[in-house]
Amino acid sequence: MKVRYFSDTDTALVEFVNKKIFETREINENIYVDLDEEGNLVSMTIEHAKANAGLREFSYQEVTA
Repeated sequence: MKVRYFSDTDTALVEFVNKKIFETREINENIYVDLDEEGNLVSMTIEHAKANAGLREFSYQEVTA
């Protein structure tokens, strides 16, 4: 998984898998999801990320069983 933040447009791109995008669906005016041919999530784009996703600070924690 990769998270990319573009400060010039305040846009976050969360890439879950490296697959070809077949379709993009608008969830609302600021959130878009990209799907592969089978309808599986490939990536998500968040516009105005600081306001809409609280992207002032980002952390990642892997929890193992």
